[in-house]
Amino acid sequence: MAIQLKSVRVERWPVDGQFVISRGAKDHVDVIVAEIGGAQGDGGAIGRGEGTPLYYLGEDAAGCRDQILHAAAHIAELGAAEARAAVQEIMAPGAARNALDCALWDLEAKQRGLRLWQLAGCDGAPTARTTAYTISLATPGAMAEAAATAEADGYHLLKIKLTGDGDRLRVAGVRKGAPNARLIVDANESWGQIDILSEAEALADMGVEMIEQPVPVGADALLDPLYAPIPFVADESCHTAADVARIGPFYDGVNIKLDKAGGLTEALRLADAADAAGLSIMVGCMLCTSLAIAPAFVLAQRARWVYLDGPALLARDREGGFEFREGQIAPSH
Repeated sequence: MAIQLKSVRVERWPVDGQFVISRGAKDHVDVIVAEIGGAQGDGGAIGRGEGTPLYYLGEDAAGCRDQILHAAAHIAELGAAEARAAVQEIMAPGAARNALDCALWDLEAKQRGLRLWQLAGCDGAPTARTTAYTISLATPGAMAEAAATAEADGYHLLKIKLTGDGDRLRVAGVRKGAPNARLIVDANESWGQIDILSEAEALADMGVEMIEQPVPVGADALLDPLYAPIPFVADESCHTAADVARIGPFYDGVNIKLDKAGGLTEALRLADAADAAGLSIMVGCMLCTSLAIAPAFVLAQRARWVYLDGPALLARDREGGFEFREGQIAPSH
C-alpha cells in the first residue's frame, strides 16, 4: 500500500518560563512534524511524527524539514514498513529521521488496526511510569525554589542540570528544596577538567543516584579507571546501537532519545544492544510535545530511569496529550 508525504512543517512551542542548561537558555522550542498518508481507498489513515532538532549537532528545524522533503521522493511508492526500512538507509540519525520514522510507525499501526506497542512487539500495553522532572540551571537558591515547587507538584524524581562549576552547591540547594525527592544529575559534558571521582563521591553523599554524561564526547576514556559509587550514563556519547561497543567499557548505562537515534526503529535496536551489553537503560527526551513522547513512552517501559517531561516544561501541550500526575506520566485515555 503506497504511502505519500501529506505535510511537513515547523512548529514553535513556548517554554514555561525558561529552560536553562550549560549550553544556553531557551524560551521556546521549534519542532518538525511529518504527516504520512496511504493511497486513496485505505481509509484515510494518517501517521504523524515529531522531532526536535539536536542543536548541539548543528541541526535546525528548517534543515530537518528539507531532509524529510528530500527523503519523501525516495519512498513515495513504498508501503509503510518498506518505507521505514528504506529511511534507515537513506537518512542519517537525527530529528528529521525521527519524525519520519515515527510517522511511518504510526501509519502502519493504524493501517493494520494495531496499537503502536503491539506493532513494536511489546508484551503488554504501556503503563504509567515515574518520570523525572528537570530542574534548569540557575543559582542554588533558585534551583532550591524550583525543586520545592516540583516536589509540591508531586514529582518524586528530579533531574538536576549541572555545569561543572559550583555543582555541589546546586545539588545541595535542590536537596534542601526537595528533601524527599530522588535525585539524578546531568553534567552535559562539563566535568572534563575536574576531579570526577571526588565529585561523584560528594554527590553520592547527597543522595544522587546517577550521573549523566559527565565528560565531553570523545573524552569518555577519562572514566576508565574510575570506580564511582553511583552509575555513569552516556547521553551525547551514545546515539545508536553502533555506539554501544565503543562506550560500553566506560559507562553503566545509556540514555536513549529518539531524536538522537533517529526514530523508534533504531531506538529499539539500541535498547537491545544495551541489554546485551549489560547496560542500564534510560529513556529521555528533548523539549517536545506529547506527539514526540508517544513512541518514547513505549520504549520507556524497558527503562530503569525515565525522563519524558518535555511536554511538562512547555507553556502548553497538544490537546489530548500525556498526563503528569503525582510524578508519573500516563496517556490521557
